[in-house]
Amino acid sequence: MAERAPAWHIFLVFLRLGLTSFGGPIAHLAYFRTEFVDRRRWLGEGAYADLVALCQFLPGPASSQVGMGLGLMRGGYAGALAAWAGFTLPSALLLTLFALGIAHHAAAVPAGALHGLKVVAVAVVAQAVWGMARNLCTDVPRVSVMAVATCAALMLPAALAQVGIIALAGVVGLLLFQPPPVAEYAPLAVPVGRRAGVVWLLVFFGLLAALPALHAALPSQALALVNAFYRAGALVFGGGHVVLPLLQAAVVTPGWVDNDAFLAGYGAAQAIPGPLTSFAAFLGASLHGAPTGWSGAMLCLVVIFAPSFMLVMGALPFWEQLRRQRRTRAALAGINAAVVGLLLAALYQPVWTSAVMRPRDFGMVVIALVALMHWRVPPWLVVLASGVAGWLLA
Repeated sequence: MAERAPAWHIFLVFLRLGLTSFGGPIAHLAYFRTEFVDRRRWLGEGAYADLVALCQFLPGPASSQVGMGLGLMRGGYAGALAAWAGFTLPSALLLTLFALGIAHHAAAVPAGALHGLKVVAVAVVAQAVWGMARNLCTDVPRVSVMAVATCAALMLPAALAQVGIIALAGVVGLLLFQPPPVAEYAPLAVPVGRRAGVVWLLVFFGLLAALPALHAALPSQALALVNAFYRAGALVFGGGHVVLPLLQAAVVTPGWVDNDAFLAGYGAAQAIPGPLTSFAAFLGASLHGAPTGWSGAMLCLVVIFAPSFMLVMGALPFWEQLRRQRRTRAALAGINAAVVGLLLAALYQPVWTSAVMRPRDFGMVVIALVALMHWRVPPWLVVLASGVAGWLLA
């Protein structure tokens, strides 16, 4: 792990990612890998894979949790908050402005450019799958686990099924794999002790239990919002698209947000970079009755991400201790191979199937992939060029 950095530096690094990371959570993990493993070398391939594996187990948006973990290891609590803010604020700001009535700006981005951004996400994810497979699937058993995980994920696309795939892969690794020698272990620089981790976990579970009772005793729209958005962030695996049905039931059914407005915001969220869970800011700004506008957007945004922050702070100290043990590292070998398989499945569905419609789309993927892997063009420039190319070809 590289030396610690000030929070403002971490914020600027993640702000650039928040402005350029199109393609959803799987693509975000690919962007993170390129930025922090290949380019900045904040941590090694194995350490990054272990962090991703942990966040796949936790409920909430995995890519945002990985960002929080990277910020924590680089700059402590301030670094974790800076990483979350930098990655989340661009999308949250755009969605809040959209909710406040500045919808005509959405027409400024042609549909062809949006399609180009979807196409470049294929190249980004493909690069990540190739890089991770080359480092984490180094023998026949690991390649076999990767292949089985890919097939299982395509047949069982539910988020909970993915958690089950990872768990089964861990059992296979524990029973069959021989972990590498301890000398190859690369530590995670986690500046949080186990006692502090216990406190964070107690706060997480305490709020999960207390908020429904508090809302029942003191009914108000603000408290109801906190309860609904905290529960959405705390109990839903997969984040992003998975959390949207729960949010729709939470805000449309009681009449807080019109269904047409909900669908319009969901469409806008597909066209912007950053985490899809920032859609909570749109809902908060669209509420009927206080809190609404900027205050509602900030409240809903902070509350839906708060469980993820607590879980990362609480789980990482124990994860660091567990991953040092030989049996845990054997399980991690299977888990990491399964994570590569899940990424490969996601490369096909939904990344490939939603982007590659015509032969020219495939050509754009090839050019973007060569630019990333061999021409060493910065990812943000490849994203920009693909958007322009999509616009011109349309």
